[in-house]
Amino acid sequence: MVLTASQSEPMRVLQVATIMNRGGLETMLMNYYRKLDRSRIQFDFMVHREERGHYDDEIERLGGKIYRMPSIRPGHYRAYFRMLDQFFADNPGYRVVHSHINENSSFVLRAAKKAGVPCRIVHSHMSKQSIDIKFPFRMYARMCMSGHPNHYFACSKNAGRWLFGGSRSVIVLNNAVNVEEFQYNQAVRDEVRAELGVGNSLVLGHVGRFSKEKNHSYLLDIFQAVHKKNPDALLILAGDGDLRTGIERRAAALGITNSVKFLGIRKDISRLMQSFDLFIFPSLFEGLPVVLVEAQAAGLTCLVADTITKETDVTGRVEFIGLNESPEQWASRIIAASPNRPNTSEQLASSGYDARSASQWLMDYYLKHA
Repeated sequence: MVLTASQSEPMRVLQVATIMNRGGLETMLMNYYRKLDRSRIQFDFMVHREERGHYDDEIERLGGKIYRMPSIRPGHYRAYFRMLDQFFADNPGYRVVHSHINENSSFVLRAAKKAGVPCRIVHSHMSKQSIDIKFPFRMYARMCMSGHPNHYFACSKNAGRWLFGGSRSVIVLNNAVNVEEFQYNQAVRDEVRAELGVGNSLVLGHVGRFSKEKNHSYLLDIFQAVHKKNPDALLILAGDGDLRTGIERRAAALGITNSVKFLGIRKDISRLMQSFDLFIFPSLFEGLPVVLVEAQAAGLTCLVADTITKETDVTGRVEFIGLNESPEQWASRIIAASPNRPNTSEQLASSGYDARSASQWLMDYYLKHA
């Protein structure tokens, strides 16, 4: 489908997510959404929570609609399928559905196919998932995938292999960021460090939801080892989540509470990153973390777990360390790491990680396949 000048209304694309909070895939979606030519393409969102997400107000200001569905729960599949069928019957105008809920995308895209939606994109954002009580249902959803999507996207090659196997032709859509917004600025750094009261201390930064895969407990062990070598060092944690209280208790048990700042959810991550000296990210598993692209855009050296795909290293400023290494070994690498802050804008843009050019590519893709 190609829009002509006589068509005054933009083509509306349905993005499917769990809730539009400040997580990695949601931030990536908003980076693309903000840079789109919204006279040609408009995003709407199907979410699976009743409560409002952090980005909902901005979505509505930008002209997007938000449709709320119930959480996807085993035992309620039939009712959910009926609701999906009714949704597409009530909203027949969508020609592109782009689903970001990993294996559960199969259910949404099944209904979209029945409704005759021509472009049905499944997008993998994970490279691994923990085994828990829901694991058999995830495997069921994955088995239901075949034939429902007709376009396969992933944030990295590993994420594509994890969800789709090795036989699919998968498009890696970069987790692009607004490079200019994150570019290192000494004046902003001085301002934020004054606000945080960190003085000239070595500041280690981490941004992420307090969930199992982010491995905050081991991050505290690493920082304790750093703190023994450099008692003035500080750890700044931005984010929130179910495990935060437990991590706060662990910091107290390790005797490092006064050197760890829990900032909660921040809207100014680009500013906050100016205050960091190094970015530490010992996750158990990820797809391709948007926050690591942001950290590189800010010129930061990133010390990350070797569980994370090497595709993450866009600028040569990512150092991979094994999670089997001791906290003391991590600490030695951190102390020795370079805090220099080069301008990485051109590297990120030439690698396809600038949101402006990336959103143009995505818009053209939608229009071509709708």
